[in-house]
Amino acid sequence: MKEFVKKMATAYILLNTEIGAENQVLKALKKIEGVEEAHNLWGVYDIIANVKADNMEKLKYIVTKRIEKSAK
Repeated sequence: MKEFVKKMATAYILLNTEIGAENQVLKALKKIEGVEEAHNLWGVYDIIANVKADNMEKLKYIVTKRIEKSAK
């Protein structure tokens, strides 16, 4: 018998920041519920964040309300 495994909704967010604001943005991201990891990048984007939630609606809320709001 196959065991049912509930998979969490996951998003990888690529962010650009103001020059010199990377560490401040990383600290803010890590305080947001659902952000599993956040790291500096070299190249076109400054930060990548791994976000997980129980369902797509909650994931959408975290990305559009919590992360976008804190980025403004």
